[in-house]
Amino acid sequence: MDFFHILSRGIEKRKIFLDKGDYFRFIHDLYEFNDEEPSEAYKSFKRKFLDVQHPDIGNKERVRKKRKLLVNLHAFALMPNHYHLLLSPLSDGAITLFMRKLNGGYARYFNQKNERKGPLFESRFKSILVSNEKHFIHLPYYIHCNPLDLKMPEWRKREIKSYKEAIEFLRSYRWSSHIDYIGEKNFPSVTQRESFLEYFGGEDGYKNSIKSWLNNFDKGKLDSSLIE
Repeated sequence: MDFFHILSRGIEKRKIFLDKGDYFRFIHDLYEFNDEEPSEAYKSFKRKFLDVQHPDIGNKERVRKKRKLLVNLHAFALMPNHYHLLLSPLSDGAITLFMRKLNGGYARYFNQKNERKGPLFESRFKSILVSNEKHFIHLPYYIHCNPLDLKMPEWRKREIKSYKEAIEFLRSYRWSSHIDYIGEKNFPSVTQRESFLEYFGGEDGYKNSIKSWLNNFDKGKLDSSLIE
């Protein structure tokens, strides 16, 4: 199975999430567009913005049909002007199709909502093949720790004053898959976490290992093309 780190930024580094509703919408789209079949949300876009203010994506009302996934989405983190995904394609061309649906569908929503025109994202998304085990191990942690840039950017220099505060912030930051990895239901049906949780030793293993990883993070040991 091949793993890819996907990064997509707003054009001119503009914010792509302006409020809580935008984050909810995009997370819904991560679920809705991960399907070989055309999306019902995409078809109905012009009629409504889709109420996703309380999107328990995995509840029975939302899971109306069996999806045929384009990708396994292992981890994600949304930031104000960009997002990170860690995924595996399930067929040839699956990443391209998924990203076209995802970025195209969200841009249409964003532009209509904000009465704007033109591209929302920088040209093509960045897609990096995870080619060795070292990067495979580090990427879920790195993606989930990105939101610390909003609270304590010094984490990248290993200058965090309170690791307890850092871990608590990550636990409170809804717009990533970290919360589901520690066993607290957030958006459980959006991601396919089984392979990484098995590697980490389950949810408790992940909880303990991310604390250790954050304490020992050394950006210099990672391929910069994979994490930027």
